[in-house]
Amino acid sequence: MSKRIPIIRARYTTAEHRKTLAVNGWDFAPVDIMDEEGTAMLPVKGGKWFTEMSVGSHMLNYDSLLVLTHFKGHTMGGFGGSNKNIGIGCADGRIGKKMIHTGDTGTQWGISKEELMERISESAKATADHFGDHIAYINVLRNMSVSCDCEGTAAQPVVTPNIGILASTDILAADQASVDLVYALPEKYRHDLVERMETRHGLRQLSYMKELGMGCDRYVILDMDHGDKPITLAEAVKNVKPFKA
Repeated sequence: MSKRIPIIRARYTTAEHRKTLAVNGWDFAPVDIMDEEGTAMLPVKGGKWFTEMSVGSHMLNYDSLLVLTHFKGHTMGGFGGSNKNIGIGCADGRIGKKMIHTGDTGTQWGISKEELMERISESAKATADHFGDHIAYINVLRNMSVSCDCEGTAAQPVVTPNIGILASTDILAADQASVDLVYALPEKYRHDLVERMETRHGLRQLSYMKELGMGCDRYVILDMDHGDKPITLAEAVKNVKPFKA
């Protein structure tokens, strides 16, 4: 006699989200679930896949946004930087994310490769345009697995050395510099993460962000530990050490 296997959706409703927050100890501060009271549509200017993107309605209650991102690899996106953080993270759970991943295929997760990178970027543009000059980006290049944080204990082990933290008011510059710093590592350190980026067409995020006019891919790295001294990519990764868990 076969047993019925229960389906557990730990974050399918607002109440379940709140329970998950408590279980993980993230309820020490107020948490605003953006789509708790419905959704709103933000325009996507110049996109080829979308004219608008669905986001949580609570986003409209804010006049600024600080995007704090753990930069790492990703199974579908190649890498997860600021672009993917707001492109997927700010799209609401029921409508926006389905628009990005499903499209006309009718199958969840049906979109892949370069089209997915473009859809993510157009979604991110909706949020970036909405906040205009009142948005900033921080990418943390530490504990960088080729897997997304959402994979939890199933994630691949970290082999890429810690590099540091980048901050910018330009989303493309932030993600471009993050990717460039990974490529600046010695080959034995960068191999796995670079392979993940390239095999998933993740670099299309950067080129499409540029096409959409989301920022500038030319930048100067300022070393805040040494009086904002300009440094090269090679200097930025010169003293990195092998990752130790």
